[in-house]
Amino acid sequence: MNISSAVFKCSSQKVSQIPGDGLPEFAFIGRSNVGKSSLINMLTGRPALAKVSGTPGKTRLVNHFLVNGQWYLVDLPGYGYARVSKDQREGFSKLITGYICKSPDLYFLFVLVDSRLEPQKIDMQFITFLGENGIPFGIVFTKTDKLTPGKLTSNVEAYKKKLLESWEELPPVFLTSSEKKQGREEILDFIGMCLAE
Repeated sequence: MNISSAVFKCSSQKVSQIPGDGLPEFAFIGRSNVGKSSLINMLTGRPALAKVSGTPGKTRLVNHFLVNGQWYLVDLPGYGYARVSKDQREGFSKLITGYICKSPDLYFLFVLVDSRLEPQKIDMQFITFLGENGIPFGIVFTKTDKLTPGKLTSNVEAYKKKLLESWEELPPVFLTSSEKKQGREEILDFIGMCLAE
């Protein structure tokens, strides 16, 4: 899929504010500091579309970007670490779960995990939540350029093995590097395939 346009549509602090105009939504989520904004900018080819910050937890709203006038790329707040109050963290949680469970147009959720780390408890809990709620999702391994090919393979296999402890089949898996633009074609082709269904 070629991206000819990607424009900011709106930010929402509650589910009732999201567009809800029938266009399919492909959302991206992960722990704070997993490289989500960099990935979104790499996918769209717009270096400043999503704000990249050195401070984890900067995305605090549900941000909709209209792509090719046909679908929304949705940037969700990160879960886990963020230098915010407990009330704000609970607000993120309510906003995230509310959007994921109630958005009528959410087609697919990309869950970003850092390829350098072993499976994190918070990621596994979140993935379990998606399974319990029947949310279609895939796993995006970020920052793959920071590892040797052998270490990357063993880390990804460890993740798959952990998932298979509670899942009968694995979700789609994507390997990405925002710096090297790795995985861009695979993710965009996957979205294109979904849109063609």
